[in-house]
Amino acid sequence: MKKSLYILFFVLLFELFLPGRGSAGYYPGKIWRTVNSPEEAGWSSRKLSLVQQNANRMNSVGGMVLYDGKILCKWGNIEERSNIHSARKSLLSALYGIYVSDGKINLSKTMGQLGVDDKEPRLSSQEKQARIIDLLEARSGVYHHAAAETRNMKEKMPKRGSHEPGTFWFYNNWDFNTLGVIFEKLTGKKIGVAFRNRIATPIGMQDFRTQDVSYAYCKESLFPAYLFNLTVRDMARFGLLYMRNGRWLDKQVVPGDWVVKSTTYYSRASGGMGYGYMWWVGKKDILGVRINYQAYCAIGNGGNFIIVFPTKKLVVVNKSRPDKKDRSGIKKFKPLLKLILADNLN
Repeated sequence: MKKSLYILFFVLLFELFLPGRGSAGYYPGKIWRTVNSPEEAGWSSRKLSLVQQNANRMNSVGGMVLYDGKILCKWGNIEERSNIHSARKSLLSALYGIYVSDGKINLSKTMGQLGVDDKEPRLSSQEKQARIIDLLEARSGVYHHAAAETRNMKEKMPKRGSHEPGTFWFYNNWDFNTLGVIFEKLTGKKIGVAFRNRIATPIGMQDFRTQDVSYAYCKESLFPAYLFNLTVRDMARFGLLYMRNGRWLDKQVVPGDWVVKSTTYYSRASGGMGYGYMWWVGKKDILGVRINYQAYCAIGNGGNFIIVFPTKKLVVVNKSRPDKKDRSGIKKFKPLLKLILADNLN
């Protein structure tokens, strides 16, 4: 009897703390595993040490590189919660995929059908024809000022009514913020609660709390920006979830077809990249680095990145403090990403 209890204890301990294997490969548990040998995985230990050294020089808060679900290298503080800025949009995109599959959200619904309007100057009849899917693709044609806009957004914003919905891409916080309000209206769930229940808990996020989602308002618009505080290691889990086509162990968390659709290149965007459903998509370029394989990423001001390379089984995450000279953080991070990608021996 005592022996059986010991066996049961160790089985439970293994399941609780050690990673598991689902139908698609390795997944981290409460304790992250590191690759046994970078060289066996096709990487160079010497060059990985250079990645860590360069990350420290670029004042990165923290970062992780995952290969096939295991830590290839990490640096800085991976447990510090902080605002991931616009990388938040890819998290909401994942929630949309789940609730579209549940039948709660119809992407063809227009702003007029949903009763969406804003402060003066209010939406025109043309703007009210914008559909949910147009907002997801940043092609709404609604150029109304919004919360958490950057100076660059305000300066480059087209004139009201200059483009019909669905015809022109412009990275527009009105689209993204309005999607947050529409999501909560159609699902009856606050974003933080939905994210905890449908994504964070199923994939074992170690740090996320519902209060890590907050709202920022502005005087020009009714719709707040929904802000996410995340840690590097929770960002890495989310990246791995997408790398595994929305699957975690034996559970389909985000519908696989949504992962494909949301990370498809629909619009030519900026910086040599394209845009999907609130995901940046690389064809030949990702964050200024030339590539010849699939890649997509969530980008947040200040150097907050979740970058996924599905065919390389690679996820790269970084968090940095905002820099007045490089608000996006891309220029500062580009040499590090180039070093990471050049490191692969395969």
